Amino acid sequence: MIAFYPSLRAGLLIAGGAPLSVLLAAVSPGLWALGPAWSAAMLLLAALDALVAGRAREIRLVVPASSELGQAVVIGVEAELSARTPVRRAEASIAVETRLVPSGRGDGGLTASGPSDDLSGSIALHPVRRGSLMIERLWIRWQGPMGLGWRQASQASGESVAILPDIAAVRAPALQVFLKEAIFGILARQMRGEGSEFEALVEYQPGFDRRAIDWKSSARHSKLLAREYDTERNNQIVFALDSGSDMCEPVAGLPRIDRAVSAALLTSYVALKAGDQVRLFSFAARPERTTPFVSGSRNFFRLQSEAAQIDYRFEESNYTLALSTLAAQLQRRSLIVVFTDFTDPTSAELMLESVGRLIDRHLLLFVAMEDEELLALADQTPETSEQVAQSVAAAGLLAQRRMVITRLRHLGIEVIEVIEGRHDEIGTRLMNAYLKIKRRGQL
Repeated sequence: MIAFYPSLRAGLLIAGGAPLSVLLAAVSPGLWALGPAWSAAMLLLAALDALVAGRAREIRLVVPASSELGQAVVIGVEAELSARTPVRRAEASIAVETRLVPSGRGDGGLTASGPSDDLSGSIALHPVRRGSLMIERLWIRWQGPMGLGWRQASQASGESVAILPDIAAVRAPALQVFLKEAIFGILARQMRGEGSEFEALVEYQPGFDRRAIDWKSSARHSKLLAREYDTERNNQIVFALDSGSDMCEPVAGLPRIDRAVSAALLTSYVALKAGDQVRLFSFAARPERTTPFVSGSRNFFRLQSEAAQIDYRFEESNYTLALSTLAAQLQRRSLIVVFTDFTDPTSAELMLESVGRLIDRHLLLFVAMEDEELLALADQTPETSEQVAQSVAAAGLLAQRRMVITRLRHLGIEVIEVIEGRHDEIGTRLMNAYLKIKRRGQL
């Protein structure tokens, strides 16, 4: 679709015909018609300028297949024009889904590329959540050589970009150095006094875990001997992600579920490098998405693609159905890492009941993120009766949350609690907790 319209410069010149007509009428009443004539001439000149600018023979979008949450999505725009006159100014705009980009649009400038004056440029978008970013429509407009008229073309697009979870931490050089010591060391050497598969008896040395001492063998040989173990591989790790309404609320600028997904992927990468099997499981009012167990670091990007499909569900989470479904699917002892948040005491009580049925067979680890909004309400200085009620209610919910975490720890479940201002550390803390479990051979 092609459209013509005057530029701001042309609009000012056209509007200038009105004061010109008044001025001429005051000097000589017979000359007032020169004002409308001026406006008509400027309008005609703007139309000629837009016409000289030529039409767009072809408009193309250069769209990346995927991008990561937290990074700018750069969309390339290319246009081939029929005219060979210089283009004074050119711009592009695209319409996108407001679900991922709240503004619903992106804008950028275009410049002439080469002697043919074909146009090229880019538009940067900043998605705030994962999913498929659909580009609905593209507009470009360009001015003629005098800058008086715009010529605009538009076309439907239908292109899309997969917004994947952020895995910047996986690519960090510091992690690769850390893995050489923490993971490759586990695989290459025996872990003295740790692990789950008995390897041999060795003479006790200072620094060994005293629980590894074999007292019967020490008595027979008249010297202290310790059991040496190999760390077991091929363990099953399940990341259970709550995608219900509480986890869709933002914390430090990102939804909790997105922070949970990034942390799960970081630990998944480490687990795959360590030779374990990894699986993703998401739930809200019902189980949502589940993957088979995968092994080997070559399958990591498969997990990333699957994690990108975990949707945002603004509904109450059903822990009983989700955890019982997960338990029925697991055929052997596994480490289950649960990412959730609990402010509703009824839901928390149901969750505790479901967890109690899992701990006899599986090892559980909970990750919970502190609610900044509740903390702000509880810590505010109340000035009205409404603010007093808000502070009391927030303090009550925080106390109930603390009670749930305490009960989980009493059940022998490790809880990683992410406090205010330290949400970027969730992945590192979870990775360290996994490695600690791995070294101890708790699976």
